Amino acid sequence: MQNDAPLTAPEDCADMAQLRVAIDALDAELVRLLARRQAYIERAAVLKKDRATIRDEARIEEVVEKVLAEAKSAGLSAAIAESVWRVLIERSIAHEFAAFDAKP
Repeated sequence: MQNDAPLTAPEDCADMAQLRVAIDALDAELVRLLARRQAYIERAAVLKKDRATIRDEARIEEVVEKVLAEAKSAGLSAAIAESVWRVLIERSIAHEFAAFDAKP
């Protein structure tokens, strides 16, 4: 799925096939970024000494606020950004609990 060719700008896509190639390339990039983010979540599970510190409501809201500010700056719909990040955060927390519980 990886393609390092420059993306065609959305307004320059002449047909759906060209548009889908660009979307597929962006999806591949997003997967790589999410895998990198997951590695940080896994490291957090190693560094944390107390399972009770994994879920941090204040940190969740801080992350969402930062994402919404970045979304506004980037031109991403706040509705998309917030809903995607809230799911991402919840899945990340679940993954961190699993990683924490798997520690030797």
